[in-house]
Amino acid sequence: MSTIHFKETTSSTPEQFVAALTDFGPGRSQLFGNSTDQYLRVHRQGRRDADVTEGSHGIWERLHYDWSNPDRVVMTTTDSNLWGGHSGHTYTFTRRPDGKTDVDVVVVREGKNLTGRVLGVVVGTVGKRVLKQALDKTVKAIESRDDASPR
Repeated sequence: MSTIHFKETTSSTPEQFVAALTDFGPGRSQLFGNSTDQYLRVHRQGRRDADVTEGSHGIWERLHYDWSNPDRVVMTTTDSNLWGGHSGHTYTFTRRPDGKTDVDVVVVREGKNLTGRVLGVVVGTVGKRVLKQALDKTVKAIESRDDASPR
């Protein structure tokens, strides 16, 4: 099992970041490169949670999204072709006095088969840099989206 932790600072508010995380419409891959429209399926969406399948490049997972806490989004893997066990993602938001937001991200990858276990080791080592770059792109995309929206 691999647990990867990232921290990023953004000009977006926690509300703006949560809105982006929970926008399951077309074009999601513009914000989250590992979530292409081809794989995206919303099974159920409530006011503070959702059941969504997403993925890319042959890897998919069904996630239960919970954003009932305005400062945290927990995405628990409920099914996947590779991930099982305690897999998922947690985004925690902390408002800073300067108006920015610290975003703490924890990704847990527990392989449920041989391919998942091997990829979990890769993600936990050399893959960490790739995931960090993806988070950086996501933060920039959300900031651009927020800058473009009317206030």
